[in-house]
Parts: sequence; structure tokens; C-alpha cells
Amino acid sequence: MSAAFDFIYLASQSPRRSQLLQQLGVRHDLLLPGAEEDAESLEAEIAGESPETYVERVTEAKLDAALARLAARGLPAAPVLCSDTTVAVDQQILGKPLDSADAFRTLRLLAGRSHRVITAVAVGLGERRSVALNVSLVDFAPLSDEQIQQYIDSGEPYGKAGAYAIQSQAAAWISRIEGSYSGIMGLPLFETAHLLRQWGVRF
Repeated sequence: MSAAFDFIYLASQSPRRSQLLQQLGVRHDLLLPGAEEDAESLEAEIAGESPETYVERVTEAKLDAALARLAARGLPAAPVLCSDTTVAVDQQILGKPLDSADAFRTLRLLAGRSHRVITAVAVGLGERRSVALNVSLVDFAPLSDEQIQQYIDSGEPYGKAGAYAIQSQAAAWISRIEGSYSGIMGLPLFETAHLLRQWGVRF
């Protein structure tokens, strides 16, 4: 039987992930990268890698970096949670858009078809690691160039895998989802709760 924990560390800058943990009633402190860390480099793609393999690898790399951060800062021991989300069409990974043109290309590709939203969750402390993967399907209605441009002008696509957020006005385009709404937001609560219970986290 593992030790019981009253809180965890969340190694994510996403306010949505923090809100979703609050929804579960999980106490958490943020464990964010310092200025000396190149957090973005962890998200670099490897040629030929499937979107599912990519998301798991990136999440585990983020967890390793966060655990090193925990040790370096001398903080009290508690499980660390990391998560990463990507959007995929077939084997094409659609990450965070680089600029407005990239966001436009991404949303034009998603329009009128189904895509996968893949989120991995990892919890770790010391040498122990636990990982779960959630894959959801999202159907987008056809979109006009004007609709896409209006959404880009709102600023919403930036910093979002697939250039959209399901909890934004883009929800008006989503005709159907199959899977986990919270997973599409960035933290699948069913899988997360299951992992945290395995770790003896009280919530």
C-alpha cells in the first residue's frame, strides 16, 4: 500500500488543467519551469512517430524535468502530475500554431471532418511512474474562411494544440464528440482520478 498524500504538484502552465483538478477536489501546488529551463524543446517531434507515441513521450519527458525541478528546489515530497495534449488528423500532429497563417492552415484542415484529441497523463515521484492515455474523436462542421479568420482574430487559437479550445466559441463548430470532454480540454478526469487513487492521493 502506497503512502497517502493530501496534495500533488501540477507541472503545467495551463489554467484549464488547474481548474479541472479543482473540479475533482485535488489540492495542488504549481511546479513550473524556471527561466533556465527550455520547456518548449521537450515538445519537439521525432520523424515517423505516431501522435499517440509522441504525446506519451513528451508527457514523460515533462515529468522527468519536473521531478528534477522538485529535487533541485528541495520541496516537500508529493506526486507530480504532468499532461500533454495534441490534435491529430491521421498520423499528422497538429500542435500549437506558430502564427496566424499556421492557425488558418490547421483549422482549414480540421473543418468538415473528424480528428483525434490525444492527451497523456503521467504521475511520478522518485523512481515510480504511472501513465495513462486518452483518445477522443471530435467532428467539426464545415467552416468558411471568414469564420476561421474571425476565430483567429479573437486570439483564442494561440497556445492551443490544434489551434482551438473546446470551451471557447469553437464549440459552435463541434457537431459530435466521442470520448472525454475533459480530455479534450487537456486533462481526462476519469483517467486522472484513477491514477491519483493508485498513488493514494486524497480528494
